[in-house]
Amino acid sequence: MNKTYEKYYVPAQSPWPIVGAVAMFCIAFGAGHYVIDVSKQQSGFGGWLLLAGFAILIFMLVGWFRNVIDESMAGLYSAQMDRSFRQGMIWFIVSEVMFFMAFFGALFYGRVIAMEWLGGASNNAMTFAILWPDFQPSWPLLKTPGGIETQAMPAWGLPTINTALLVISSVTLHFAHVGLEKEKRGQLKLFLLLTLLLGAVFLCLQGYEYIHAYRDLGLRLDSGFYGNTFFLLTGFHGLHVTLGAIILLFIFFRVLKGHFTPEKHFAFKAGALYWHFVDVVWLCLFVFVYII
Repeated sequence: MNKTYEKYYVPAQSPWPIVGAVAMFCIAFGAGHYVIDVSKQQSGFGGWLLLAGFAILIFMLVGWFRNVIDESMAGLYSAQMDRSFRQGMIWFIVSEVMFFMAFFGALFYGRVIAMEWLGGASNNAMTFAILWPDFQPSWPLLKTPGGIETQAMPAWGLPTINTALLVISSVTLHFAHVGLEKEKRGQLKLFLLLTLLLGAVFLCLQGYEYIHAYRDLGLRLDSGFYGNTFFLLTGFHGLHVTLGAIILLFIFFRVLKGHFTPEKHFAFKAGALYWHFVDVVWLCLFVFVYII
């Protein structure tokens, strides 16, 4: 018996994966050397390499997204291809969950296990009394064995404002999605633009928060375990907000060009799902890093 098989589009070989790999290498290598340069108060190539990495990343995103958009608008994708996109997005979100779980796990280990261990909650209390006699097992750790003292970032200030901004941005993005499904293009454009503006304000306020932490609180990456976890968790989250904003910016440009229909708008759904995920991560981060 003959069977009719659904066609499956196989794209041509693309240079964008290797370009993206080069961008990520430059970002990681440049960020590491930039931190070293800042800590030693010297000028180096780290900052320039970091900027070059971001420039290459943006170039890659523009080129890759353009290719995918052109293929989609040309009707080359079948239902099977759409399922592949959905599965890929689901696994991408799962990998991001695992990424942040690793950092939250490190925070949990440091606060619940290592801090009690250093405080003498084991049979080697005498050893710890010799190594760090004035250690107080209370969070946040504002003093390191090397004598570096800092202050904790208060939760009820910029972090609270940023939390409200991200929560509101999820609401505006939901209304944009409703506008798309109901063919209300004006509502779609307005609320999607509001979402982008809220994300931009969030990033600006987070940058100001970092300046305040470094200049007024003495809070830096080398400020012990508290400083490490604060900047790693909030910094990586800020990077994800930036990526989510870039994705939504591409979506906004596509909306202006008349793309998407109520029946076919997976790219919008994927971008919205990623943005909502980033917002949920921030809520967890706000609770466990700033409040508790």
